[in-house]
Amino acid sequence: MNHTKVMVVGGAGFIGSHVVDELVNRGHDVHVIDNLSGGKKERVHEKARLHIADIRNIEEIKPLFEGVSYVFHLAALPRVQYSIENPIETHDVNVTGFVNVLASCTLHKVQRVIYSASSSAYGDQDTMPLVEEMNAQPKSPYGLQKYIGELYCRLWSEVYNIETVSLRYFNVYGPRQSEEGAYALVIAKFLKQRREKTPLTITGDGEQTRDFTHVHDVVRANMLAMESEGVGSGEVINIGAGNNYSVNTVAALIGGETAHIPARLEPKHTLADNSRAKKLLGWEPFESFEKGVEELKEI
Repeated sequence: MNHTKVMVVGGAGFIGSHVVDELVNRGHDVHVIDNLSGGKKERVHEKARLHIADIRNIEEIKPLFEGVSYVFHLAALPRVQYSIENPIETHDVNVTGFVNVLASCTLHKVQRVIYSASSSAYGDQDTMPLVEEMNAQPKSPYGLQKYIGELYCRLWSEVYNIETVSLRYFNVYGPRQSEEGAYALVIAKFLKQRREKTPLTITGDGEQTRDFTHVHDVVRANMLAMESEGVGSGEVINIGAGNNYSVNTVAALIGGETAHIPARLEPKHTLADNSRAKKLLGWEPFESFEKGVEELKEI
């Protein structure tokens, strides 16, 4: 499979740039599409070819897929709150942009698309852990948009005969995570506040829990999803550590003064059942959360 032409859409972003690094390390011919709205040019591996383009513009991106065998789709306008405030813009990127990518894949007969889905599709469920068979109940435009992408994957496999697989990520963290803006992920936000010697701001009572999954584990899941013969028909697979921690626990691990701010609309808990990932991909998480946080504190 070495020297295969691979496209990483959103490859200048947090998770995407780690996927690019691993693909380059494996000897692939790696191309990246990114409009640099959330990504950074300097994150892209020097051996990968960066195409600065916007997935909302199909004429701009279509030719870039020529000769590509595998596509990793990580481009998105993430964050729940941002999507609530900007539903049209986020739909254009997260849904229309993804359909443009799929249509480009059809045109150039791409073999497989690995789609980065989101645990936000689950919304609030009555029972934990979250299993893929549950009905999606998204509570935000973002959650719905990412879920629509999964449905498009399944449809694309059936109608256009392109192999697809959807990986539902749970709260990915690690080096290069975004700490910008009001909706930065909690770990990045706390680390920034700690560096700036300001109180760690906890929304609500801080008892909400999240299944934090290290970016290195997520990258491994992507590689297995590219190689596995057990997937390709639009399967939806949880990629989560299978443990959850409260925001208060995260604050304690990072250390420092805390301050509470008003709660916002978000699911109270997330916890992944990752048995399907083990079964279909042979994937399980390796990284310990405590160790992962300690390493980030040292960066």
